[in-house]
Amino acid sequence: MTTSQLTPAGWYPDPFQRFEVRYWDGDRWTEHVGSQGATNVDPAPVVPGPFASAPVAPVAPVQEKIQRQVERAHAAGATAGLGTLFTEPILVVNQKPKLIEVTNQYQVFDQYGNVLGAVNEVGQSKGRKVLRVLTNVDQFLRHRLVIIDAVGNPLLQLERPAKVFKSTIVVTNPQGQEIGRIIQENVFGKIHFAFESGGYRYGSINAENWRAWNFSIRDHADAEIGRITKTWGGLLKAAFTTADNYVVQIHRPLEDPLRSLVIAASLAVDTALKQDDRQTVL
Repeated sequence: MTTSQLTPAGWYPDPFQRFEVRYWDGDRWTEHVGSQGATNVDPAPVVPGPFASAPVAPVAPVQEKIQRQVERAHAAGATAGLGTLFTEPILVVNQKPKLIEVTNQYQVFDQYGNVLGAVNEVGQSKGRKVLRVLTNVDQFLRHRLVIIDAVGNPLLQLERPAKVFKSTIVVTNPQGQEIGRIIQENVFGKIHFAFESGGYRYGSINAENWRAWNFSIRDHADAEIGRITKTWGGLLKAAFTTADNYVVQIHRPLEDPLRSLVIAASLAVDTALKQDDRQTVL
């Protein structure tokens, strides 16, 4: 049995040292690469020797970090899914650490530390970025996010129009067709949002305290179908960066449109729903 047959497909340290990670498809290194939660395309050089050999093991520090987060969220022991953002029962969302948040970026892992995809903010002008640095008005402005899979294919698009008090997140597919909306229903107290599509209410996401660190995700019958738990990134990260990390638990397989609305809300909860950290309302 060859080394490549022993090494499963997945994201591993880039052997060509051009990016942080590169995707190994089980037989060869591909052109799919990633750094700091953002994916890209970089053709793998055709070279002999150790650079072209199969990886031996995933990135241990990343795996250990992710598994610690899963344990803190009391989510360890969940059955493995099918390896995609829509089928894994545990999603670990880590924000790229930055001293000043100008463009929101998140990387999404499964419970074992494998990269499933990313969330990137798009459509910002240079003036908008300057405004984010110098003022606090960013929370009232429009936000556009794209959720991509592990190799960079777009899965969902989210837009939060400019607002004053209550947020509405419009969720569309990659072709721009609306799937549904995540609609804020209150301003004071424990914030909650409804999942709506085609005039029907499919469920909700509900903060469990007034600071809205943790959420319960519920279906139309008010049964819990998932949870979002914020995890601590460490003293230095908490003190000197804007990064947030959290774990998403989805208790059972879901059908669209609820599935897409739950994934959208879960992956964008910090940027799109908790953007107003400086206030007690969202």
